[in-house]
Amino acid sequence: MATSKSQFSKKAEFREKIIAYFNEHTRGSYNYKQIAVALGINGRENQYMVADLLDELAESGVVLELIPGKYQAAEITSSSEGEFVRRSNGKNSVILEGVDVPVFVAERNSMHALNGDRVKVLLSAQRPGSEPEAKVIEIVKRKDQKFIGTLKVDKNFAFLRTDSKFLACDIFIPKDKLKGGKTGDKAIVKIVQWNEEDKSPIGEIVDILGRTGENNSEMNAILAEYDLPYVYPKNVETAANRIDASITDEEIAKREDFREVTTFTIDPRDAKDFDDALSIRKLPNGNWEVGVHIADVTYYVHPGSIIDKEAEKRATSIYLVDRTVPMLPERLCNYICSLRPNEDKLAFSCVFEMNGQAHIIRHHIARTIIRSDRRFTYEEAQGIIEAGEGEFAEELLMLNKLAKFLRKRRFENGAVNFDRVEVRFEIDEKGHPTKVYFKESKDANKLIEEFMLLANKQVATDMGMSKGKKKPKPFVYRIHDNPDPDKLSNFAEIASRFGYKLQIKGKAKEVNGSLNKMLDKIKGRAEEDLLSILAIRSMAKAVYSTINIGHYGLAFDYYTHFTSPIRRYPDMMVHRLIDRYMNGGRAVNQSKLEDECKHSSDMELLAANAERASIKYKQVEFMADRVGKIYEGSVSGVTEWGLYVELDENKCEGMVPIRDLVDDYYEFDEKNYCLIGRRYRHIYRLGDKLTVQVARADLNKKQLDFALVDNNASTTQPLLDKNGNIAKPQNSKKEKKTSDKKASSAKKKKKTRRQIRVAKKM
Repeated sequence: MATSKSQFSKKAEFREKIIAYFNEHTRGSYNYKQIAVALGINGRENQYMVADLLDELAESGVVLELIPGKYQAAEITSSSEGEFVRRSNGKNSVILEGVDVPVFVAERNSMHALNGDRVKVLLSAQRPGSEPEAKVIEIVKRKDQKFIGTLKVDKNFAFLRTDSKFLACDIFIPKDKLKGGKTGDKAIVKIVQWNEEDKSPIGEIVDILGRTGENNSEMNAILAEYDLPYVYPKNVETAANRIDASITDEEIAKREDFREVTTFTIDPRDAKDFDDALSIRKLPNGNWEVGVHIADVTYYVHPGSIIDKEAEKRATSIYLVDRTVPMLPERLCNYICSLRPNEDKLAFSCVFEMNGQAHIIRHHIARTIIRSDRRFTYEEAQGIIEAGEGEFAEELLMLNKLAKFLRKRRFENGAVNFDRVEVRFEIDEKGHPTKVYFKESKDANKLIEEFMLLANKQVATDMGMSKGKKKPKPFVYRIHDNPDPDKLSNFAEIASRFGYKLQIKGKAKEVNGSLNKMLDKIKGRAEEDLLSILAIRSMAKAVYSTINIGHYGLAFDYYTHFTSPIRRYPDMMVHRLIDRYMNGGRAVNQSKLEDECKHSSDMELLAANAERASIKYKQVEFMADRVGKIYEGSVSGVTEWGLYVELDENKCEGMVPIRDLVDDYYEFDEKNYCLIGRRYRHIYRLGDKLTVQVARADLNKKQLDFALVDNNASTTQPLLDKNGNIAKPQNSKKEKKTSDKKASSAKKKKKTRRQIRVAKKM
């Protein structure tokens, strides 16, 4: 059927709008649906017209198709700068400024740039239907980075076999740069030279961590991998040892005295740094006074001091499986500032008067002096709550009652109820894991959580809410953005395959209410871990900022971190700002404060990555003693290189490599998170129950490999040829590539365009 004049007119109009849009949005990348929505183009046929126009514009060079279906303004075809991403599998790329899709860089075009280097690249001309490539033409700035691995020392030379996923080759070490390192040592090396014609870089030893395989060496190696500190500077410890821990009568007179009020701490059984305590007493009017008392770290640590500078640099304590790497020197975090029982301690407190339903009547923030009557572990407090009797039972039960009111209202207001089981290890004196156990959040944990959330919320509200015409002064907020709509939509689609309907449009309160219902329904079911993890991944990451946008996950308009200054530097920043502003101080420089917030957010992320790496290492170490054993598990992840399976018994996760699925040729269906066999149509999906055998445990790579014992994949009927026989598998990717090269360019172009259009309309 001939195309009408109105269609020609509409197509020309859409083309102009699309070009204008890319002229205004030069740094982002978009698919045809995003473009259509942005331009107000509705209707399926009109959106398909947008998809066709984008194809044509990409072929004519007006826009770039970074990956099939994702388009970017073509101005990045000139030389551009970005961050180089090196991979040991050779799939290097560059992330250009404002472009959210990495551009491939072949090794021959990399100039031996290292991961994280700032580079200038030239994009090659894009062929129709192909992805663009970049060539590094200048390394603008080298990233200061180190590599960890195991030394091999021979008679005339030495080299480091790296553990890095960012470097495939060994690093050559001249004998005079070994620093006494021997074969089998775990070492940190920095690259000092890598000539373009050389296959391997030249490096020098920075530090020897110990023998490969020893617990202390491996934990320090994890810290070094993320450029985190693994030793505490002696001069900072010396400065801490000089601090006078005594409390003068003059200082006591300046503070509210809570030493006669029932006060206690509730912490993990292995904790030494008690930075929060609760006090409670009944008031004459029948209401309850609850004090949230936080260690007054900033009384002892002054801005700009050597201790403060080290704390600011670290930004957070780091919690690995077998150790805590503290932000503050041990004398401060475990002794002077720690709210230990039966000792007078200085605190910064948020004190609430509330009725029996936990409605706040009034509150105030003050510097105080307290004396904890008892140190509870979570297990001890939980036992008293469950039994209804024991030491301070009346106070614990009342606090628990109030906390439940607070928690109930928080969820009614739209907070998300993430409540996952955490994996923990019992380890022997050598650091070897002997047992896996699961940490669950019970009433005692939730009691502390609710009052810490309340204090953090109240402090942020007091500091951030406008008072009349006065603009709030710069402050540190803990913010959590709304979830990305695409991620939430993808999660809802996966949840629907398990029979759960999730509302993803509407007010945040309604969306989160729907999410909470689903999270409640999946408890105890096979898909619980999978869907809980995917729900968390659909959310944004909480960060620190001076620009308050609220906290989506908690459903708070104002939120900060006030309650853990022993282990988080932002809490120390908050304490100082409160003291400054309560005493009439001037506003601080917001730009400088924002830089400190970003640094703290970055360090928090590194610490979390190191913690996960230590857990993964211990999981592999734990399972190394169990190679050959058979376990039941569920598919927890599906990728193009294999299936991830989480074991039911101990939550350890390993991979069944796709190369080991020998009954068929499997392909990864990214949209549906599954592997599909070409010939027999076996399907492996998220959540599938499998029986696996522990095949390999590679501690250097922190990698656990499983082998399938039986095939519980979902199965459809095998494909049949025209004679009714089982069809042969399609050509492999390599064979297909060879075949494509033999085809004419016109036929290839037509086929590619047809495939992309079909994909877009799915």
